[in-house]
Amino acid sequence: MTLSVIGIAEIIGAAPPNSDTTVSGWSIDSRTLNPGDCFIALRGATHDGHDYVAQVFERGAKVAIVEQASDTRGLQLCVPDTTIALEKLGRAVRERWNGTAIGVTGSAGKTTTKDTIASLIATQVRTGRTIGNYNNHLGVPLSILRLPDDCKVAVLELGMNHAGEIRALARIAKPSIGVVTNVGWAHTENFADGIAGVARAKRELIEELPATGIAVLNADDPYVRDFARIHPGRSILFGFSENAEVRAERVEMLPEGARFRCLGVDFESPLSGRHGVSNVLAGIATARALGIAPDLLRDAVRTLTVGKMRGERLERHGVTIINDCYNANPEAMRSMVEVLRGTPAQRRIAVLGEMLELGREAETLHRGIGRFAVEQGIHAVIGIRGAARFMVEEAMNAGMSDSAALFFDTAEEAGEFVRNYAQPGDAVLFKGSRGIAVEKALDKAFGNNGTIRK
Repeated sequence: MTLSVIGIAEIIGAAPPNSDTTVSGWSIDSRTLNPGDCFIALRGATHDGHDYVAQVFERGAKVAIVEQASDTRGLQLCVPDTTIALEKLGRAVRERWNGTAIGVTGSAGKTTTKDTIASLIATQVRTGRTIGNYNNHLGVPLSILRLPDDCKVAVLELGMNHAGEIRALARIAKPSIGVVTNVGWAHTENFADGIAGVARAKRELIEELPATGIAVLNADDPYVRDFARIHPGRSILFGFSENAEVRAERVEMLPEGARFRCLGVDFESPLSGRHGVSNVLAGIATARALGIAPDLLRDAVRTLTVGKMRGERLERHGVTIINDCYNANPEAMRSMVEVLRGTPAQRRIAVLGEMLELGREAETLHRGIGRFAVEQGIHAVIGIRGAARFMVEEAMNAGMSDSAALFFDTAEEAGEFVRNYAQPGDAVLFKGSRGIAVEKALDKAFGNNGTIRK
């Protein structure tokens, strides 16, 4: 969005500048700043943006929002708190923009679902979206600022770690359509009553919709399905269930994606597994909320792209590699094990990092994944760090040999083992929580470009 520097100063309460220039680019990271951007110098736990003000002006920034002006040359707007200034800017732009905002949240699949929704809607109307997973108190207002001036729809991802965060973000984004993918065990360590607390936190998005708003809800998740009861407006349920308005039928899971029929239209998608189909259904349902007919979406679904480290597939020297290292929780882990099970291979190897933020349920949930892997016919389970040890133990309890169920303290050690263990004809899944950096195991085993190092 384009704003004048005078208008920016008025919104954030800074002294009026002696300039009538405008800016349309917004940055909180000096490394990715483009010439002409407005730089907001935020104070973080490890870095202070004020240390880079001189650098951003050298890179061509037009203006910097700071808490204390430096002696560097360049237009600086001073405020007491730059984080609050960013929120004020996002809130002001959202109030002035008269387009339709769509809020997307859930325990798993938020980013893929957000991108899927945006890609499908963009076939019919100018659409902006959250870039990457900028979904917190900084990312949401920044995403609003970065919307194209001419967009009519914005698809905004809303994340949370604690109760109240989604409500606060929704009050900035003001969505008229709310999409909830699922409720899972992610972040349960922050809720005394576990998954029920997570459900209440996700429900905040639906509670913040206007009465005329539309709730787009996963019919296959009992927590999410029940959100329709508290929304006075229209709800559209999507999923595999009989009660879903937007329902997948005649589903075929393929190594390269899936085929299914929905609302009388046959779709082909490159997104793998039931969760991949569910993401597409959320997109079709959201398009339906905007009055877009499903037959107009067929090509967009077929040409969807898989996000980085979100189910990416590589094949090198006869080994199929599934890179889903971006993050993990129990629901997503099970879904990707199912994808591995459906991948043609002589042996199927699951390299699984610890799932973080599960609180007191961590051991039980990790053991459940180990047993599930055996039930799905996975040939080997390689656990990485911490509670992943319980996955390995339970896989052995369920009948897997100790030569195929192994635990390593680091991703690098696991990768060294896989490098010698994987053979042509095998399929290898890499998945774990972001803090485990399972991609380091992939790199150690196959090289950073997926080349087997043997």
